[in-house]
Amino acid sequence: MQIAALKESHNDENRVSLTPDTVKLFQRLNLEVTIEDGAGLNSGYPNELYIENGAKIVSRKECLNADICLCVKMPEEVDLNILKDKTILIGILNPYENKKHINALNNKKIISCCMELIPRISRAQSMDVLSSQANLAGYRSIIDAAEQFGKAFPMMMTAAGRVNPAKVMVLGVGVAGLQAIATAKRLGAVVSATDVRSATKEQVESLGGKFIMVAEEENSDSETAGGYAKEMSNDYKNKQAKLIAETIAKQDIVICTALIPGKTAPTLISQEMVETMAPGSVVVDLAVEAGGNCPLSKLGKVVDHRGVKILGYANVPGRVAKDASALYAKNIFNFLSLIIDKENNKINLNLEDEIVNAVVLTQDGSLRLEQFK
Repeated sequence: MQIAALKESHNDENRVSLTPDTVKLFQRLNLEVTIEDGAGLNSGYPNELYIENGAKIVSRKECLNADICLCVKMPEEVDLNILKDKTILIGILNPYENKKHINALNNKKIISCCMELIPRISRAQSMDVLSSQANLAGYRSIIDAAEQFGKAFPMMMTAAGRVNPAKVMVLGVGVAGLQAIATAKRLGAVVSATDVRSATKEQVESLGGKFIMVAEEENSDSETAGGYAKEMSNDYKNKQAKLIAETIAKQDIVICTALIPGKTAPTLISQEMVETMAPGSVVVDLAVEAGGNCPLSKLGKVVDHRGVKILGYANVPGRVAKDASALYAKNIFNFLSLIIDKENNKINLNLEDEIVNAVVLTQDGSLRLEQFK
């Protein structure tokens, strides 16, 4: 079987779905490994590195003719129409935003696998794309904030006087939030965090952060089966907004990470809250691609509102493209190891397997997953 990695066609996407050090891993699955010419350049992986590791450099048309086609984001419809029937397409396909491409996938009977739908269970941790990419997004959010912040992060004692540490608040304590807390602490900041899930309190405190939350009975049922935050009641949201408003005025940097799968990101920071922050403060909105946790954030822009900078960078994991690609490629390899029968050199899609059942979006010309119908 032939596996091919496409060069990403989206302007803001620097990642690649295959890295040179994973070529040999894929070859262990008895796969002939090919990659589109120049696909790894934006991630710091030139063609020569792929060739040295045994991959073949081919054209886009040849990639689209492979048995298994890898990508980061959903290819354009013109590419989907070139794929041969029953190709296995694997990537972060985002069916919430790409429903318009479902017909093209079904017309060619494409077996599409959405890596972002990997369930958060112990057995699937090595395949969990959302976690691997969110980790880097959380790290990068602090680096970006530090770059825009006009002061030092750690407390410094000098002969001329003391420099107070930066105060950082993280909204949403998922994988990205936890990494943001850890990175800010390593840089010497005083860190606090809030989340609707009371179970995250111990995680925040284990990293040296202070946990702030609305104490309500509703917190006990604030997490989905997949470990994500549920949408809370309006009464809870009002209490949470009041708590954040009281805290945010004292912060130098705020990192927003709150997302609800399939829905617009909740608004956590209002314009009025931003206006209570001191000039020179920074807000990083990691939820901007889903509408944003702050109404002032603009996708792909740095907005200056009364001296407070609101960062709305798109595709933050892609800002650490080399590491993001390496982790993503290994996530894909671990998933393929589950569905490839090496002895018989064929794909074995066991839909009774919890992982496989969760990620296969289209198969045999029909849309499988009810939530996207």
